[in-house]
This record gives sequence, structure tokens and C-alpha cells, in this order.
Amino acid sequence: MRRRSLLTGLMAALTAACTPSLGAFNALAPRDSGVRRTARDQAYGEGPRRRLDVYAPAQGDGHPVIVFIYGGSWASGSKDDYAFAGAALAAQGFVTIIPDYRLVPGVRFPGFIEDCAAAVRWAADHAGEHGGDPSRIVIVGHSAGAYNAMMLALDESYLRNAGVNAGAIRGGVGIAGPYDFLPFDVAATREAFGEAPELQLTQPVHFARDDAPPLLLLWGEADSTVGPRNLRSLTAAVRAAGGAVETETYPGVNHVDIMLALSRPLRGRAPTLADITTFARRVTA
Repeated sequence: MRRRSLLTGLMAALTAACTPSLGAFNALAPRDSGVRRTARDQAYGEGPRRRLDVYAPAQGDGHPVIVFIYGGSWASGSKDDYAFAGAALAAQGFVTIIPDYRLVPGVRFPGFIEDCAAAVRWAADHAGEHGGDPSRIVIVGHSAGAYNAMMLALDESYLRNAGVNAGAIRGGVGIAGPYDFLPFDVAATREAFGEAPELQLTQPVHFARDDAPPLLLLWGEADSTVGPRNLRSLTAAVRAAGGAVETETYPGVNHVDIMLALSRPLRGRAPTLADITTFARRVTA
């Protein structure tokens, strides 16, 4: 009973965007069954922030792969707080890789994207050792992580420079991500991107193209952190370029709810998990 009471309080705090509670929520939230963590703190590069965890279905191999990139304004976050997301996606049949990456102020654009590209390269090289099919990868991200995911999906240079075969990336999913946010009018974006020599090259919308992997963009209509311009602008740009993009918007769902809805206790708040996995199964079929 006390555990349930604590979890209820943490869910309320997180819904109010009190993100320091995420680690405690992750520790208390019940996990999906039929999942095993097959790697913890696996290095994909040098330094303590270039580590990743792997969650896999308990049975079988040849599963499609999801690389899940968490958010945190490019300045905070830990893979250790997202075990609930790794378990949720693995229980749906995906080998799920969750990397840490370097954060502001230790690194600025494009360093955090380059780290995520290196994590995808690790997935392409090693997913088979964990029951995954490295030729069927979907990149998923929330908030700042959705930005990173869309940059990987749309700007070909990051994955190419990391040595990733573009054909292995079957799709990209952005959950409540910023994709078109010039000028930099908040501290987080000024800190992360303000030193970039060409500001347009920091924007996912700039790289819309017809041959990009199919995209799915999710957004909650109560999101006061990332506004609707981002979803609308990227959707319009991709369609104008001849690319494939789908969108889903959730009434009454805020910036944090949409991600917490991956967890077992909060799946009734938004169909985030169902929409991601339906899309990911289709594009990896």
C-alpha cells in the first residue's frame, strides 16, 4: 500500500513536470514481464556518458530494434531512469537500446547528436548479439531526444559519418520534440545551439527530404513546453519534400504525460506505446 501511495505521489509530481522525481518513479513503477536486460553500462565510445543499456524480449531472436533517446533539454537525463520504457518496448517484441550521451555544458551542438549516431552504430554492430536484427532499426526519442532522433533520421551526415548503413534505419519516431525553434528564445536552446555557425543547420525542418525513413510524430495538445508549430512545420516540410510522415495528437496530454504513458501505470493516459509499436512493426516488416 505504501509503495502504491508513493507511486501515486510521484506520478502527480511528474505530471506537473517535476522531473527530478523520474528516478524514483522508475524505481517504483511495475515492469512488463517477458523481458531481460542483456547489457548494462555497455561502452559505445570513450567516457562515462557514452554508455548504453539493452532490453530484449526473453525469448527468440531476429527482433526489430529500437534505439530510444530520452530528453532533458540536452542538459540532463540518465538511461538508468528509463528502465520502464526499455521494458515496455522490449515486451512488445523489440530489442531496445537506451544510450546516455554527453550533455550541455560539457558539449554543445552537434556533440550530443554525434553521440547518438555512435550509439546507433553500436546497435547496428551488436544488436544481433542480443536477439535483434541490425538491419531493422527504428530511432525513437522524447523531447530533446526526439530532436536528436529527427536529426539522425533527416540529416544523412550524422549516421554516414558514424558508419551506419542508411538502409538499416527503417523509421523515426518523435515524441513531443522541437523541430523548428528559431530564434533561440529560451536558455536551454541558447546554451545548446547558440554557438552554431549556421543556425539553420541546427533545425530538423531544414533537412526534410523525400528519401528519409518514414516518420511518426506524436504530440500532446496540453504540451506547454514544445508548441504545435514544431509538429506542424516538420510535417508540412516532409510532405512538401515528398517524404512519408504520420502524426498523432492527444487531447489533454502534456509534455511529460506523453512519455510516462509508456509505463504500465499510465498507459490509459495516452496510446503512446501502442502508436509507436504499431508504426515500428509496420516499417520493419
